[in-house]
Amino acid sequence: MTRIQKKEENKMCQDCKKPYYITTAIAYASGKPHIGNTYEIVLADSIARYKRAKGYDVFFQTGTDEHGQKIEEKAEAAGVTPQEFVDRSAGEIRRIWDLMNTSYDKFIRTTDKDHEAQVQKIFKKLYDQGDIYKGAYEGLYCTPCESFWTPSQLVDGKCPDCGREVQPAKEEAYFFRMSKYAPKLIEYINEHPEFIQPVSRKNEMMNNFLLPGLQDLCVSRTTFSWGIPVDFDPKHVTYVWLDALTNYITGIGYDCDGNHTDQFKKYWPADLHLIGKDIIRFHTIYWPIFLMALDLPLPKQVFGHPWLLQGDGKMSKSKGKCALCRYSGGFLWCRCSSLLCTA
Repeated sequence: MTRIQKKEENKMCQDCKKPYYITTAIAYASGKPHIGNTYEIVLADSIARYKRAKGYDVFFQTGTDEHGQKIEEKAEAAGVTPQEFVDRSAGEIRRIWDLMNTSYDKFIRTTDKDHEAQVQKIFKKLYDQGDIYKGAYEGLYCTPCESFWTPSQLVDGKCPDCGREVQPAKEEAYFFRMSKYAPKLIEYINEHPEFIQPVSRKNEMMNNFLLPGLQDLCVSRTTFSWGIPVDFDPKHVTYVWLDALTNYITGIGYDCDGNHTDQFKKYWPADLHLIGKDIIRFHTIYWPIFLMALDLPLPKQVFGHPWLLQGDGKMSKSKGKCALCRYSGGFLWCRCSSLLCTA
């Protein structure tokens, strides 16, 4: 055995059974996944397989985000219940992940009962400690993106993400006090340069959002019902990010009452959240602030990968671009008839 081979063997032995927790973003179950979703799961799978080959004890989680106004509307248009709609969508997403032979260890769904129960407990805990308060929201709302915008954020009067029309919206809502934790997060990012990668993403978050000052975040809605009810105020449902982001801890056994599973104690904090650059803000600002409020350690790294582009923009379901639709002749094809990959 050569000196280099011995060195590699010794390093591998040192890494043996060292836990490594990797996640993708959970795909929104409003329809079939697009090529960008598939790129992300395959990229994460390659990292997971490499870490396993190096002797790490890997846990690889993916899944589906299944609540929200857009799903409620699509289910109504299809003549089915929201649960029936997401059951079909999640099944199709998982079928494609399996077709790609990805080696995930857990496929979490935000309609899983254990996840929903923990989200309700988390909401109540944050409310009881004063981090969530009731107010009213007034702004411009994009239904396809399920996002509120201020007039200054619009591009040509339309949603800056998908380019569609926005509508005025006003409703009673609960808010999370983002500004309370902003100084602590800024300090953490400065002291942990590896936390947000690549560096260009870190600079964007600091200069465009954190340093100018954070607005408090809307965390409940009353204008639709397909979501996790706020148990102490059931006309409200938990809104998007407090539901979706917490999958990274509920999926491995986090318990808001402190009765965490051994799996959670072993794998948290996550080693890598692999996500698209369009949701980097939610994962590097909202998510770490939620974790700080819950007194939990932050993930070791969030990596915002680039987009796959088509024409003048990214692959996107909300833009109606290029969803995967069929498997034929040993190939996966997308709606625009361009080749994705060979199987």
